[in-house]
Amino acid sequence: MVRKRRSFSKEFKLEAVGLVLEGNSSIAQVSRDLGIRASLLGRWKQEYEQEQAITVQEKLTPEEELKQLRKENAQLRMERDILKKAAVIFSKDSQ
Repeated sequence: MVRKRRSFSKEFKLEAVGLVLEGNSSIAQVSRDLGIRASLLGRWKQEYEQEQAITVQEKLTPEEELKQLRKENAQLRMERDILKKAAVIFSKDSQ
């Protein structure tokens, strides 16, 4: 038996992602309500967020972009330092 692949309109995808972003419902709950897979809805949400990030970046002035990149850089450095400390702790425990 051949299964016909379902296709969804752009409007449906945006509405589904909107339910996740604006509501208090999880991806799993919204996907059950709509009768779609959670992984599909998660991918739509990720694509939507990437599109929004590109749109915001295009509108930033060079100064705003530099400020945003510095903030991101600081966040990444902090995460890296935490991971380094965790690696030291775990290596001491295994010895």
